[in-house]
Amino acid sequence: MPDPPILEPTSDLSPNLRPLAPAEVIVVHPLRERYWLHALLLLATIFTTLTVGAGMQFNFQHNFAPYSADDSAAPFFPLLWVLHHPARLLLGFPFSSTLLLILLCHEMGHYLYCRRYRVWASLPYFIPFPSLAGTMGAFIRIRSAIRSRAALFDIGIAGPIAGFVPAVAALFVGLNLSKPNPSFLVPPDIEFGHPFIFDAAQRILALLSRAPVHLLPLDRVYLHPIAFAAWVGMVVTSLNLLPGGQLDGGHIIYAVFPRGHRWITLLTIGVLIPMGLQSVGWWLWAAILLATGWQHPHVPPRPGLDGKRKLLALLMIFVLLASITPVPIHGFGAGDVFPGMTRRLSRH
Repeated sequence: MPDPPILEPTSDLSPNLRPLAPAEVIVVHPLRERYWLHALLLLATIFTTLTVGAGMQFNFQHNFAPYSADDSAAPFFPLLWVLHHPARLLLGFPFSSTLLLILLCHEMGHYLYCRRYRVWASLPYFIPFPSLAGTMGAFIRIRSAIRSRAALFDIGIAGPIAGFVPAVAALFVGLNLSKPNPSFLVPPDIEFGHPFIFDAAQRILALLSRAPVHLLPLDRVYLHPIAFAAWVGMVVTSLNLLPGGQLDGGHIIYAVFPRGHRWITLLTIGVLIPMGLQSVGWWLWAAILLATGWQHPHVPPRPGLDGKRKLLALLMIFVLLASITPVPIHGFGAGDVFPGMTRRLSRH
């Protein structure tokens, strides 16, 4: 039996009633998760990181420089070298598994807190790439509004914390497996800087074990591939914690101080520009913040954050300072990349 029509009075004084028109109802169905795409990207990233890791492990075991032009060493991104002997991929397991664990923990920290706050988010997308690490990292897509500053804070900070913890563990394991630099017949083509936490960990291990390798400065230590995976994890953590834009650090800043988000983003850009003189990659991140830092998805301003979250935000400043590498790769300063420009500036 059909429902009776809904009636309303035609005026305040008239008893005449007429039926209301039916209301239009719009049902929004959630997008289907493309599990095949997540799986495909993950498998591709496993392959690319295994390939890079295999070359690292081979060179480490045979005392070749990590990235060297030596004909006997594994080349940069040794794809053909691996395809000729697929069993060599197994050499890459320590590096690949460590790095993917760090990246997975980071992204799942975001994802699980999205689920906790009923925020619609995708599973992690891994990005395979023939780079020094075999990947450009991973990300999740947040597809619905975040309803409170507390939720924004927790979602933003969960990733860096979840990724930093296994990166620290990998750092200590990797340093224990490292060895003094051998005398390379062909010097390395690429030399890396170290985050401040690497020096701290080396000093702690020197006090605990007194092993000869831990008594050396890091520039005289041949890092095990697991330690290099920790290095990549620290770089990922520090970049995500840059306070500005829509990076994790930007979300934390917006949750703590919404009105100061734009000004802090501008201040971060101002710090990155002179850092780019020593490593031009910081200019890229300054450009990213400049392009994306002025708009942040709206989050209701009330209620604010409690004291515990504000203290945790201060802790993240120390995590950023501990994990950041001012010069990640030597030889990529402004004077190296743009020699003509720097010569002209020096004349003036």
